[in-house]
Order: sequence, then structure tokens, then C-alpha cells
Amino acid sequence: MSQLAGILTKTYRLDGEALAAAERVRAEKGGSLGDILVQQKAITEAQLLDALGAQFGVPHWPKLPLNDIDAELVTKVPIQFLRKHSMVPLGCRKAPSAADCGLTPNPSDPSRPACQAGYVIAVRDPLEFQALDDLVRLLNIADYQLVLSGRDTIQSAINLQYDLRRDSAAQLVQDMEDNSSSILHEIEETADLLDDTSDAPIIKLVNHIISQSIKARASDIHFEPYQNSFTVRYRVDGILYDLLTPPKWIQPALISRIKVMAKMNIAEKRLPQDGRFDVRVGDQDIDVRVSTIPTSFGERLVLRLLNKSGHLLGLTDLGLSLPGLGLLQRLATAPNGIILVTGPTGSGKTTTLYAILQSINKPGINIITIEDPVEYQMKGISQIQVNPKIDLTFARGLRSIVRQDPDVILIGEIRDKETADIAVQSALTGHLVFSTLHTNDSPSAITRLVDIGVEPFLISSSVLAVFAQRLVRVLCTDCKQPYQPKAVYLQSIGVRPEQFGGRPIYKATGCEKCFQTGYRGRLGIFEIMVMSEELKGLILQTFDSNRIKALAVQEKMTTLREDGIDKVLAGVTTLEEVLRVTQG
Repeated sequence: MSQLAGILTKTYRLDGEALAAAERVRAEKGGSLGDILVQQKAITEAQLLDALGAQFGVPHWPKLPLNDIDAELVTKVPIQFLRKHSMVPLGCRKAPSAADCGLTPNPSDPSRPACQAGYVIAVRDPLEFQALDDLVRLLNIADYQLVLSGRDTIQSAINLQYDLRRDSAAQLVQDMEDNSSSILHEIEETADLLDDTSDAPIIKLVNHIISQSIKARASDIHFEPYQNSFTVRYRVDGILYDLLTPPKWIQPALISRIKVMAKMNIAEKRLPQDGRFDVRVGDQDIDVRVSTIPTSFGERLVLRLLNKSGHLLGLTDLGLSLPGLGLLQRLATAPNGIILVTGPTGSGKTTTLYAILQSINKPGINIITIEDPVEYQMKGISQIQVNPKIDLTFARGLRSIVRQDPDVILIGEIRDKETADIAVQSALTGHLVFSTLHTNDSPSAITRLVDIGVEPFLISSSVLAVFAQRLVRVLCTDCKQPYQPKAVYLQSIGVRPEQFGGRPIYKATGCEKCFQTGYRGRLGIFEIMVMSEELKGLILQTFDSNRIKALAVQEKMTTLREDGIDKVLAGVTTLEEVLRVTQG
């Protein structure tokens, strides 16, 4: 038995049969015993690295100190070399545990950067002696500490290093303009668009646009062709900003590169297409959804960026007032009925529903969702992805869900009468149903359901409450400035000056931390209409949204505008933001 096998058997009680099976595979196909055991799921990668660390006396770092990366260390090393051998040099001051690494710098080497701890080289395989020697020679370093780390962790560190030292997107475009003839020839001749490590300018430009947008917390990237120009914009906190204006001749190659990444048909430019791909920037996993439409001046692309590494928000993170939070918590534990969340696209409806599901997700409750798309994976919840290509629609999936004995059902969106009818029947037969609608406010949801074809008596019997919501940008805490609004201005927008009671409110100014926008992040404002007996009776008489709203306000419903004003008074956002997302 090898030393590694002995350590694994003693420390992790490796099964003898699994070890024998791995030995047979190694005898037939070659390879590392440890990697074969990981592939066969007999051990985890972390257990293998711990065992290798014990065997060679090398520490295992599950996480690498990405904040202390010295990008200058890799200026002489090709990224392909590091990826091939799964190793990365770090200019490290502290270990991930916040304890000193224990390295001493070499005073005889004046070229070394001022690092208190010295160099660290993270490797996946400590037996890569030749590659390690080559790396040390390329970097011209005298001493270093070797540490072990997982393959994905090392790849993330490599990506982050090369992203940090990459030229700006504007500089890339300028370089391409200076060499337009040679680059056009390269675009026509190259056949390696799928090779992410290629130094082709178009590939570098696309990678940089995506990584720059992720750093800016963008939710979407727009590639917009016009008659004599081509614009790249990104949406941050709900607002579109110009990112880049490349020359028009770059447009076809840029669009084709993204379509290749999304596995779309690059030859088809006359029809809309949808695709997706995954990217990794640093330690963030990003799911990119791509949509193309043909326009008069070329294909228009929109990339939706979904950060799968981000944590789901809880109910207390949404921006609900204390009374609203208590009301939502009570409604979420109801035994049956429909709870609707309404608002335009991008108003945070899905985030709210996920937060509700997370709050009630317990082992004793069976929760099933049907979504388009499934934006975040939630542990303990069965999630179904709509797929129109195989006729898996909301209605068809919902008919199957109700036969799976669910307690709670989430429908991504009620779009047609069939889906609405099944949702109503599910609510009336003992299920708690959550769904979304595209309406401007809570009362309009009732009108929308009737318009779809749901009978008013079924609405009054099944709907528990309707939440309308919008997202307002949150003021940057580093640069917001207090001011006293003029009474004439307040009256012109329908706000009573006495509501402010002489208190100052804040305005956006802008600083480096918020990209000069004055805002950082977003928060929800809410309008919660609970179906009282009076409202149910009114719905049986009329589905006029104005009359429904008047009665709901009479019953002390807080409107979107009023909830927004409360957040202005709390110094969270600005009057301009509330006016932008609400109607009078």
C-alpha cells in the first residue's frame, strides 16, 4: 500500500474495495491514485489535499487570500501555463486564517516587492516538479512557500490576477482601431473563437466588458447597433450607463463572439435567439443569459448577469417596514390561498418570493416551484424550469405539480387563463400558492385576473393578498448630503410639507465608491393589499381598480408612494428616486 493510500485509510477510513477499484483503473489507464479516488467519489478533493499535505509536509489552504494578490508576479507567465498545471503565485501577507504565513523575505534579492511574509505558490499537485521549477525561473524568485489548494480555487485566483492586470476596455478598442486592418484579417482567418485563452483582441474585449460589468454590479449588458455607431451600455441599480462606444466595424465580430459563447447559431441573423453561458470572475460564478433580436442596423444583444455566488436575501433585507414584515410573515404561514407579487420587469418580484420561500422552507413542508428561468438554486426545494421547446409550459408543469402532494407552490408568472385557473383551483384545494403578475399597483392585479378570464367570485375566494413593489436606489452613505426641500416643490409632487416636520432629507452627490452616481444598491418599497371581507364584497360587484384602491386606502393600506416617502424621511433614498418609480 502506498503512503498516500495509508494516510487516506487511517485518517478517512477509505474503503478497501474503493481503493482496489481505483488501483485497477490506474493500472489500466494510468493517472494519479488520488484523482481517481476523487473521480469515483470515494473521497473529496479536500480530503485528498489534506492527505497530500500530510504526506509531503505542505499546508492545505482551502481558500486563497485573493485580496492580497500581486498581479505583477504573473506578468511574465502565460495564463495557459498556469491553467494547464493548476498553480498560481501569490504575493501574500497573511494566510486565510489571518495568521502570519511564517515566511521570511530574502534580503539578498532587492527585486522582491515589499511583502512581509514572502511569496506563496499554490499548487493542486505537489509532484509537478518540472512545472514548478519553470514557474520559479520565470518569476526569478529565491524562496517561496508551497501550499496546496483545490483546482477551482486556483483557477479563480488565476482569473482574478489576469483580470486585474488586463488593459481597460477603452484601451483595447483604441489598440484595435490603430491596427484595424490586421485585426479584420485576423477575425476572418481565425478559427479558435471557442478558445478562451486566446489573445485575439475581440476575445479579450468581450471578456473585459463582462468582467468590468460584473465589478460594477451590473445586472444587464446591452449591445446596441445604430446606423453609424455601436454602443455598449450596462444597467447598474436599474439605470443604464454608457460603458463603451467601439467603432462600427467591430460590431459583427463582437456579436459573433458572444453568440459562439452562448452556443447560438452565428449564421442566423434574421430571427431572435436565446442562449446562455457561465463565466467565473475571481470567486464569483455568473450565469449569463443572452438574447438577440434583429434590427435595421444589425443584431441587438442583451446579456442578463445572474450572480450564483451571491446569497439569497432574507425577509428582513427586502426593505419592508416593521408592520409590513409582520403582515408578510403571517400571510406566508397561511394554510392555503394565493399571494401575488406585482410590478414591472426588474422590480425584484422573484427576489421577494425567494425570500418568502426561504423563510418557510422546513423539512416538514413540500415546496415545488415552476419558473422561467430558475434564477437561483434553493436547497430543499424542487424547482422546475419551463421549456416551451418540449411544451413544458407553466400550465402543463403546474398540472403535474399538483399531483406531487405539495404544500406550497410557486408559479413564476401567471400569463394565461389556464395557468390562472389551475392556480385558483390549487388554492381552493388546500395549497398555498405564490405567483407574480405584471401590473402597476396592487388593485390592478384584480383587474388583470378578470381580464385573463378568472371569475370574480373565484378571485375573492382564493386570493389572500397582493404585494406591489418597486426598487429604489439607496443613497451612498459616503457622499449623501442633507438639504431642506422647498415647500413649493413638495406641493407640486403631491407631498404635504408637514410630513417632513422640518427634518432634512438627503440628496445624491457622487464619489469614487459609488461610481459618481450617488447611489449604491437598491431596496424595495411595498404596497400590501390584504383581501378583507369588504374588499371581497366589492370585487363581486366591480373590478374597477380605482374603486378597489380607494377602499383599500380607506382601510389604511400604505401606497407605494407613501412607503417611498417613509424611506426618504429615514435618509435611505431620495425624493427623485421615489418619484421615478411610482405614479401619483
